[in-house]
Amino acid sequence: MEHTIRSSYYVKQKHTWAVQIMNMLLDRTELYQDFEPRADVGEHGDRINDHESNEGSRAEGVSLADQDRETPILTAAKYGVIEMVERILELYPIAIYDVTSVTNKNIVLLAVEKRQIHVYQLLLQKIIPRDSVFGHVDEDGNSALHLAAEFAPETPRPGMIPGLQMLWEIRWYQFVKESMPPYFFPLHNKKNETPIGIFTKKHSELVTSGGKWLSSTSKSSSVVATLVASVAFATAATIPGGLKQDDGTPMYENQLAFYIFVISSLFALFFSITSVVMFFALMSSPYEARDFSNDLPEKLLMSLMTLFMGIASMLISFCAAHFFLLRNKQKTGALVSYAVVVALVTSLSIKNSSVFLNLLTVTFSDVPQRLYEDDF
Repeated sequence: MEHTIRSSYYVKQKHTWAVQIMNMLLDRTELYQDFEPRADVGEHGDRINDHESNEGSRAEGVSLADQDRETPILTAAKYGVIEMVERILELYPIAIYDVTSVTNKNIVLLAVEKRQIHVYQLLLQKIIPRDSVFGHVDEDGNSALHLAAEFAPETPRPGMIPGLQMLWEIRWYQFVKESMPPYFFPLHNKKNETPIGIFTKKHSELVTSGGKWLSSTSKSSSVVATLVASVAFATAATIPGGLKQDDGTPMYENQLAFYIFVISSLFALFFSITSVVMFFALMSSPYEARDFSNDLPEKLLMSLMTLFMGIASMLISFCAAHFFLLRNKQKTGALVSYAVVVALVTSLSIKNSSVFLNLLTVTFSDVPQRLYEDDF
């Protein structure tokens, strides 16, 4: 624990130093001080004459990767260095119109293409010309929504689980789409492709792998839920201490532990059976791209949640039933033992339920959050 805190402190300190050095360098730079409006910039920030010069360079055999150069603000946006983007825009607002030399991508297109959420949010908050910046298209006529529909495996993947990644991709596409009015982004690029068409085509393999993951997860989880339901049914049908012979009432009906046992065993049976039904419904659902938006994640969340609650209720009912076996002097110590067991099980469940927590975060957050391999 101490090592983790010390490492976090050193990382934060290095980050602070890096920001200070960046500010000093930017204060002394002459990058945009002699800027004059160029005649080759169109009304949307497009470079009109770049295409002709690029064609000549390609004829000379120069590769596209060697030609496509970026200004500092474009590189910062590409790699998500939000402090540098904000500082450059503060010192040189004209930098918002920078574009790459060949692909003609501006800061918005690079932020969307590289899934830099915080940079895109920063640009949404800035008072900048929306038409010329957010409505900009690249060399192939792709808008920000076209690039949001692309699947770029070279970028850091938001989690390694296909089903969760597919949900994140849909959330990112919807976030970019809803950030601007419906008429804002061009519908077709130069290849006559629409954003939704690109999304469906590029994510077909991810939909297949996500469907397989959901199917295997549902099958394995349904087995656990069935076992819990079987044990819960047997427990709910058992009365601790039996019945009184004279009136047929439960022997311990006036004790608090008896009511805890009855209620928890009933909850365990209800939640476990509900979980089994939900997992079967999930296995029989169609695995299409649109189903990963709301239907499948909500079913999976409901199935996992009811399974966890069923297991927790079963554990409580076992503790309550075991309480009747103890003598009065042992009951105080038993309560402490029960509390420790419940705390350990809860902590282990939370620690190993990263899939559930990340699924919960991605499903119900308005802004998609980046999830990496370390989160799993």
